[in-house]
Amino acid sequence: MKFNTTANHGGKKDESGKSAVNYPIYLSAAFSQPDTETFGEYAYSRGNNPTRAAVEALAAELEGAGYAIATGSGMAATSIVFELVKSGEKVLINNNVYGGTWRFVSNLFESRGIQYEVVNDFNSYDFEQASENTSMVFIETPSNPLLEVTDIQAVAEKAHKKGIRVVVDNTFMTSYLQKPLSLGADIVVYSATKFYSGHSDVLAGLVITNDGPLNERMRFINNTLGGILSPIDSFLLLRGIKTLGIRLERAQENAQKIAEYLHDHPASEQVYYPGLPDHPNADIQARQASGAGAVLSFQFNEAEYDLKTFVQELKLYNFAVSLGGTASLICRPATMTHESYTKEEQESIGITSNLIRISAGIEDIEDLIEDLDQALSKAKR
Repeated sequence: MKFNTTANHGGKKDESGKSAVNYPIYLSAAFSQPDTETFGEYAYSRGNNPTRAAVEALAAELEGAGYAIATGSGMAATSIVFELVKSGEKVLINNNVYGGTWRFVSNLFESRGIQYEVVNDFNSYDFEQASENTSMVFIETPSNPLLEVTDIQAVAEKAHKKGIRVVVDNTFMTSYLQKPLSLGADIVVYSATKFYSGHSDVLAGLVITNDGPLNERMRFINNTLGGILSPIDSFLLLRGIKTLGIRLERAQENAQKIAEYLHDHPASEQVYYPGLPDHPNADIQARQASGAGAVLSFQFNEAEYDLKTFVQELKLYNFAVSLGGTASLICRPATMTHESYTKEEQESIGITSNLIRISAGIEDIEDLIEDLDQALSKAKR
């Protein structure tokens, strides 16, 4: 089956005998066991729950993977992965990633005895120079918020020669546009809050792999730490996944046209979007993904336009954090999503105070462009 068919017909079926079209919500903390010597698949919902198992099965199937773990947020998913790193080991991470990921790395690694190295460009990184204690590469591609693209297959091949595990945060792309496991990654993580859920009403995360023993280890960690996805949120995530492909197609079309509009507008100094031909790694993006996604960023020309007025005059774009919902969102990463980076770190990376990130929704593109146009006209100095 193709993606949209699998999204609607894949995963688990209702085993209750009622033949429900949608998988039921099992709101039970505990499940009765047959007898003192026999234990069923479900015992306590922190360890396993039928509704959560249903969304895990579907997420794995869409990824073409063997295993998936659903967590209570994207950061819960990332935290499980970082729990695999032992004291004395090192993690390589690209220089602009989600602010919550950076908060974890820059604040919690030291107390756990874990080292990290920030890599400016994994595409040119010499893995022969990686220290012997390096155990993990964690990359986000396209990256947040500068939409930098990393060649997953090339990195995986080089890292594996050194015995280094490769983790890819695939939140911007989802399995609809990009499948890192097929490119050699060992683990894929998602903030399923974003495109998978798709309606800005659920916090969720996913950890996906083809490695059975690794999955068991991560499932143990998730059960132990308790960062599980609730039955109701599992049901909502299942519902969101049904329209993932359709939503992302529309949102991606809108993002492309918004990027082209801003690329030619004097209010924009630079646009970051891998769907534009002048993106430095547009060729890599085209090779490893089937699209450029629905998120873009641009440098706002504050010399000629007033940023505060622009934001206040927008009618359709909500000025808010997060992304991947049906409604378009706009934010300033330096103060809203990546504030965990110091000012010096932001400046060295390129997360400037005039950097604006847009998550394109599924509205009519004519209305989205018109809204940008009218707000920029009013913001002209």
